[in-house]
Amino acid sequence: GAGGRKGGGPRKKSVTRSTRAGLQFPVGRIGRYLKKGRYAQRVGTGAPVYLAAVLEYLAAEVLELAG
Repeated sequence: GAGGRKGGGPRKKSVTRSTRAGLQFPVGRIGRYLKKGRYAQRVGTGAPVYLAAVLEYLAAEVLELAG
């Protein structure tokens, strides 16, 4: 469809990429850090999702060990 919103109708609630991936960790923020940190010239769409999943898993493991 054509872009640009004019109508004052109810705006559709945005779904975060974290929700889409079923994660708690912020995919968008991690993606921003990857770009801003100059780790590579370009960052693929799947990269921040994968990294968020790995970090979340590690955090869960550490918390589990901590009891």
